[in-house]
Amino acid sequence: MYHQANSRILDAVGRRLGLDPARVVDYVDRFANASTATLPIALTVARAEGRLHIGARVLLAAFGGGFTWGATIVEWGAG
Repeated sequence: MYHQANSRILDAVGRRLGLDPARVVDYVDRFANASTATLPIALTVARAEGRLHIGARVLLAAFGGGFTWGATIVEWGAG
């Protein structure tokens, strides 16, 4: 899941990483760019829709002003 700023960016990053488009979470059309809340919103909706399963590896990435960025991979646990 990436920071939900722009669908074109999400698509481009997914393609560059060789990910199946069905595995790239994109909720920009539903929530727009919600700034720092985009990753928690995307995780919450993906979980509610059954797209996250215990043990799944999830890539989280965010981009900010001034070319700041961060990324991590987490294993989704029970909760």
